[in-house]
Amino acid sequence: MGAELFSNNNKSNEEEGKASEAPFIIGLQPSALVDSVARVHCSFLHQIIDEPGGSIPVAIEELEHILKEVNSHVLSSSHDHDDDDDDDDDGHASIKTMAGGSVANTIRGLSSGFGISGGIIGAYGDDEQGQLFVNNMTFSGVNLSRLRKKIGHTAQCVCLVDALGNRTMRPCLSYAVKVQALELVKEDFKGSKWLVLRYAIFNLEVIQAAILLAKQEGLLVSLDLASFEMVRNFKQPLLKLLESGNIDLCFANEDEATELLRGEQNTDPVDALEFLAKYCRWAVVTLSSNGCIAKHGKETVCVPAIGETKAIDATGAGDLFASGFLYGVVKGLSLEECCKVGTCCGGSVIRSLGGEVTLENWQWVYKQMQIKGLPMPDHLCE
Repeated sequence: MGAELFSNNNKSNEEEGKASEAPFIIGLQPSALVDSVARVHCSFLHQIIDEPGGSIPVAIEELEHILKEVNSHVLSSSHDHDDDDDDDDDGHASIKTMAGGSVANTIRGLSSGFGISGGIIGAYGDDEQGQLFVNNMTFSGVNLSRLRKKIGHTAQCVCLVDALGNRTMRPCLSYAVKVQALELVKEDFKGSKWLVLRYAIFNLEVIQAAILLAKQEGLLVSLDLASFEMVRNFKQPLLKLLESGNIDLCFANEDEATELLRGEQNTDPVDALEFLAKYCRWAVVTLSSNGCIAKHGKETVCVPAIGETKAIDATGAGDLFASGFLYGVVKGLSLEECCKVGTCCGGSVIRSLGGEVTLENWQWVYKQMQIKGLPMPDHLCE
């Protein structure tokens, strides 16, 4: 299965001329999302968040309050770094703002790092955050011809990261514009080869509509299980999606995989992998620092993690693993090689703040790929 590749020359005339062409891989993210990410002291985190950790939706007022407090902290003590080892260039408590969302992270990784034509189906608001999302994704070479602009607000998420890389995420989604199921048309999928999805009960209707249209156009479908809470609380709709036979590739982390089989006699990741493989052509379970396991047909592989780097921020690790794995599938690599590229890519994004791989960390990915004898992206060989 060959990919339509293009040179990663951001904002080039050639790239702009391809904006109307169907992206090889299309991602559905109903609401464009902007992440505001900052590293903060644990003591400060407890001052502004009642219960740090997790991902709890908040109203716009609370999100703005948190951002204001973090900004004030940056201004008053931006040079107070003495109790942390900060290896990145982001500053200890400075806010890093970028386009976010799991699907956007995966598609951006495919476009900017691997030169594979990727696009987004979704909606953004006519506000500053919406324009930031558009600018960031366009700069990364993502096709936005299927992204709708609507009157209203763009979704936001504040992500606070402590010295150990633990995240406290507070998304504000309820007020944001989004693409509805009835707005999807065949033209959104025509000419593409893959559809990338993330499971979410509040997007279930649009996910189902997207899968139906994608299958009518002959696309393969990739699904990420999102979170163990989403699997636990909304397992039945998820099982129906899997049992439909329309999910070709499924990504789950260890917690999500275990949660999928909770109540069964065996609930370890290997059993979950076998369960997913009954319904999906490719099944992948990531195991954090222990690498991943995957199955395709009768073949099962176990691949260790890449590198020994201390995680600065785990945001986007699974999303970028998916970028690497999909690159491998598109290039026709073996199952083991797909996993190796995935672990290289997932291991790169944790080296700095946020779900976007920096240029320096892409160079790290390519070096790891060369060491392991993996095929390099075409745009690096031109």
